[in-house]
Amino acid sequence: MKFSFKIQTEMKSIELDSIDLQLLDALQRDAGISNQTLAERLRISPPTCLRRVKRLHEAGLIERQVALLNPERLAQTLGHGLTAIVEVTLDRQDAELLQAFEARVVADESVQQCYRVSPGPDFVLVVWAADMPAYLALTQRLFNSDAHVRNVKTFFSVKRGKFEPRLPVPLSRD
Repeated sequence: MKFSFKIQTEMKSIELDSIDLQLLDALQRDAGISNQTLAERLRISPPTCLRRVKRLHEAGLIERQVALLNPERLAQTLGHGLTAIVEVTLDRQDAELLQAFEARVVADESVQQCYRVSPGPDFVLVVWAADMPAYLALTQRLFNSDAHVRNVKTFFSVKRGKFEPRLPVPLSRD
């Protein structure tokens, strides 16, 4: 069944058809796939595939392409490190303070994810540190030095059950 979505991006309006959605889904699963293989899987020509992927990039629907590292295998070389989920509450929630805090934490290399949430804490962060002294340095750098941080609650991950950055893309309309 053919269907399309019209999406307004910051740059322009773009119409997505089922081929575009299949491309987005396939690239989320493996962005390292060759254009030739991707085109074959979707039964389109390689030039059409390349043109469509470029269009999706230009529209800002594909933000960037990265390699996902295997933490268990990397741990053999670097050690396991600590993954922490951190709830942060500021003393006030005015826009300027929220923006300043967010700008500071997203600039820190140890912060892997940052979410502004409601209700509850103001932010939930996912951070990684090599060890407890490195985590302590992170807390000094990001939380203790900020007079507006009222409360910090940290949960340390003991096991990662799932990590999936892929967003569900509707491939057919029911």
